Amino acid sequence: MYEIMTADEAIRLIRDGDCICVNSFVGIESPVELHEAIYRRYEKMQSPTHLTMVSSAGFGNWTEDGNAESYIKAGAVDRIICGHFGAMLSTKKLVLQDRFEAYNLPLGCISHAIRAQASGLPGALSKVGLDIFVDPRNEGPGINQISIDDSLVSVVDVEGEEYLYYKLPKLTVALLKGTAADRKGNITFDDQYMSGDALSICQAVKANKGKVIVQVDRLVDTPSRPRNAIIPGCLVDALVVVEPEKRPDSYVALTGSFEIPYKDWSDWNDKIVASSSKAKNDNAARVIGRRAVKELRVDDIVNIGIGMPEAVSHYARKSGILDKITLTVESGGIGGFPVSGEAFGAMIGAASVYDMANQFDLYDNGGLDLCFMGAYEVDKEGNVNAHRGPGAYAGIGGFCNITAKTPTVVFCMTFNTKGLKVGYNKGVVSIDQDGSIPKFVDKVRSISFSAKRAIENGQKVLYVTERGVFRLTPNGLKLIEVYPGIDIDKDILDQLPFPVELSKTMEKQKSEAKA
Repeated sequence: MYEIMTADEAIRLIRDGDCICVNSFVGIESPVELHEAIYRRYEKMQSPTHLTMVSSAGFGNWTEDGNAESYIKAGAVDRIICGHFGAMLSTKKLVLQDRFEAYNLPLGCISHAIRAQASGLPGALSKVGLDIFVDPRNEGPGINQISIDDSLVSVVDVEGEEYLYYKLPKLTVALLKGTAADRKGNITFDDQYMSGDALSICQAVKANKGKVIVQVDRLVDTPSRPRNAIIPGCLVDALVVVEPEKRPDSYVALTGSFEIPYKDWSDWNDKIVASSSKAKNDNAARVIGRRAVKELRVDDIVNIGIGMPEAVSHYARKSGILDKITLTVESGGIGGFPVSGEAFGAMIGAASVYDMANQFDLYDNGGLDLCFMGAYEVDKEGNVNAHRGPGAYAGIGGFCNITAKTPTVVFCMTFNTKGLKVGYNKGVVSIDQDGSIPKFVDKVRSISFSAKRAIENGQKVLYVTERGVFRLTPNGLKLIEVYPGIDIDKDILDQLPFPVELSKTMEKQKSEAKA
């Protein structure tokens, strides 16, 4: 039977050495008051300590202080297993300083491993991750020098086929944020942007004889409708009621509490995050977005990544196809318009928001038709690094789940960065200044996407840049398009550190240019 407690009381249920699983997504839906209570107790008692933190998609708040950042910096945590560190601004720096063990696993594989524990299984099988960094025959999941635990990912053979086996430590504490609890302790998520892995986390923790602590906005007398109760009260140990901070009015659009017509999606997105207008005004993004959107077909089910690929959304709307496709987001939303920026993971006008593990079932089984993703680096074989920059680490997130089996993968990226200036006028592109950091390299720093695996799977893979388009072939990259205004030699071939094949059209264009 659950008890209603203060945050400080509830945190006393956590013991030294516990493995805490947090239900949040990058920078949204984190139980902030519970994190801050852990810090208060640790500062006073030096306990709980030697903690392991697990989260499918990260549990930050886009600052270097507050939330979990405080007790992680203070030394309460020995190990973090996470899909994405992007919103954990202090933590991702400390990871590279070897302050604690840190492991990066594919978001969907963590989600499925949590669900496996919920059913009494020790781990989850997946083909996602084969031949990329997380494969123990390559780098493995450890991010820094002290992260040498080889039990999290292993290669196994099942009926003559290779799989990766993802195994998490036993989850013993659940920290979650819900909307309301009724008098039986049933938890609803009506005002939340997503429910994530909430139910699976609670079931896994109770299977391991652990404690479930839920922060809610309010208590209600009337029991929830059965279908609306995501977490049944019998799985809850402690309820902590915290009046929510007031959100901007525009954020109400993300809870699904009222219908937002398709024609209003863009306006609502502009209210919520300014990055969409920035993408529209960037010439490189304009060129890339205009070309990439041509790959869309009516009725496609699609995932659009953050950063440069977001320009695709703008031009999909402009071309009239946006309301004829179905967009998805990793947190579980489908059929609306994914929000970018600090609210990433939420969706405007979603048709459905279901459990995150179910969303990754769709991704892992090839249920998407098309995805648009960003890239830090591409090498001569067509491998992509999208998770590890020089001296920086964001994490793989759902990138490798999404790209592993999707029939058409479109990488949206500039040729180089830091100082790149692109002109665009009436369909003609000019490179006014090259960037100082190349993105096409002889060998990528770390592999997020395996070209070899994509060829074996028969996937169509395009690399859409501000100068032209490459296609993946068994021999590496083939240049198949060059935009008007671009010099094929000076702007493309001379900039590459490796030779590429030219399509017949490009060979003809090159010879005509010389003539």
